[in-house]
Amino acid sequence: MSEISTAASEFGVRGRDVRAVRLEATNHEGCFLGKNVSPKKFDSSAPAGFNFADLLFGLDLGNAPSMGFAYPGWRGHLDDVSFKPDMATLVEWEPGLESVIGDYWLKDGTPVPICPRNLLRKMVDRLATSGYIATIAVEIEATLFEESIHDARAKGYRDLTPLGGTAGTAYHLAKSKDWIDYMTAVSRRLDELGIEWEAWSDEDAAGQVELNLVPGEPIAVCDAWARARQVMREVAFEQGHSVTFMAKPTAGYGQASHINLSLQRDGVNAFYAEGGPSETMRHVIGGLLATLEGNTSIVLPQIISYRRLVDLSGPPVTVSWGISNKTTAVRAVCGHRTYARLEYRLPGADANLYLATAGVLAGVIAGLEREIEPPEPVSDMAWCMPPGIKRLPDTITKAADALDADPLLRELLGDEFIDYWIGTRRWEWMQFHTGGGDPFAELSEWESARYFEFP
Repeated sequence: MSEISTAASEFGVRGRDVRAVRLEATNHEGCFLGKNVSPKKFDSSAPAGFNFADLLFGLDLGNAPSMGFAYPGWRGHLDDVSFKPDMATLVEWEPGLESVIGDYWLKDGTPVPICPRNLLRKMVDRLATSGYIATIAVEIEATLFEESIHDARAKGYRDLTPLGGTAGTAYHLAKSKDWIDYMTAVSRRLDELGIEWEAWSDEDAAGQVELNLVPGEPIAVCDAWARARQVMREVAFEQGHSVTFMAKPTAGYGQASHINLSLQRDGVNAFYAEGGPSETMRHVIGGLLATLEGNTSIVLPQIISYRRLVDLSGPPVTVSWGISNKTTAVRAVCGHRTYARLEYRLPGADANLYLATAGVLAGVIAGLEREIEPPEPVSDMAWCMPPGIKRLPDTITKAADALDADPLLRELLGDEFIDYWIGTRRWEWMQFHTGGGDPFAELSEWESARYFEFP
C-alpha cells in the first residue's frame, strides 16, 4: 500500500472521528482553494490525485475567465488537473475535519507550470544543486475591522471601523480589548495547529497587525503562511469582525509581506563575514537587484499593490540595497554569525508567498550562478528620487513589461509561467479600466470590492 493510502487509512487508529478531509492549495492569485472529501474518497483517490478543473488557474478575482492572451496547451477547455496531497502537511483542523496541502500536476506526471508550490519547489531544488539551503521568515500584515464580513459587504468594504481604536502608532499597547482578544485567539489557534509564530504587534495603520512566523524551510513557511491567513479569517468570522490582506485597505498606510532570507552551506550561515557582507551575500544582492524590476510584477500582483508605493510611507520605491537601511528594497543585516540575513522589503500583503519566494530565490540563484556584483549600497534615504538610483515600476503594466524583458527570471521560472502571469496582469489592468476603476482615486470602490476578501 502506498504511503498516502496508508496514512489516510490510519484515521481511526489515531482515535479521531473524521467526517471529512479538506484539500488545500493556492491558485496563482494567492486564493486558498480546495474541496472537502469523505475519508473513504480520500483513501481511495489520494495516491492518484484528485481532479480539479483547470479553470482554477483561469478565473480572475472577479470570477471572470481571463482572456486576451494565448492559453498554454493544458489550459482553456476546462480539462482536469490533478491535486496530489503532501501527507507531511496533514493536520486536524478542527474536530472531525482533517486538512492537507498539495500541488497541481498534469496527466503526464509533470507539474502544472504555474502551480505556485511546485514552482517554489523547483527553485529550492535548483538552489540545492549549488550546495545551499535557504531559510526564510515572513511578516504577515493585515487590517482588522469591527464590522462583520456581512456588514462590510453591505457597506461595499468602505468607511469601516478599525478594530482596537484609531491609534495608528506602531507597537501601540493601548488597544481596546476586542483587538487583543482577536490576536490572542489567533495565536492560540496557530498553536493548536502546530504553526509556530514568534510575535504579533500593532502596526502603523489603525486596526493593523503584524504577525511574524518562525523562520524555516521555504515551502513549509509558505504552507504556514497560507494556513495562518485562513486562521485569521476564520477567527474574524467567529468573533463578528472582518480582516483583509489587501495591499492598501484604506487611504492610509499600506500592508506588506516582507521576506527575510538567509543561506546555509555545510551548516554555516553563508551570509556572514566579519566586517560586512560575505561574498555570497554580495552575489545574492546582485542577483536580487538584477531581477528586482521584473520581480515587482510577481510580488506586487494587483492594481492596488502600486497604491502602496509612496515615498516616505514605508515601502521601497527604488532599485536599491543598503546595510540596515529600511528605506531600500533589499536590507542587509550583517555582523552576526547566526542572524546575518537579507530582508526583501518589496512584497505587498496581497502577494502569493509561494510565487514571491520563488521569484526571490530565482534572483538568488541568478546572483550565485553568475557571480553578479551589486552596486554600491545606499547609505542615505532611498526615497524621494535620490540621484543615480532607478525607480521601481509603479503600475501593474510597467511591472509586467519589466518581467517580460527579464531574461534571468524567464530562464529560471520558465516561459509558460512568465507568459501566463504577464497575460493575467494585463487582463487585470483592462478589467480595472473597463469595469469602473478610478486611476485618480486614492482608493477606488472597484478596488475595495475586488480585493478586500481576495486574495
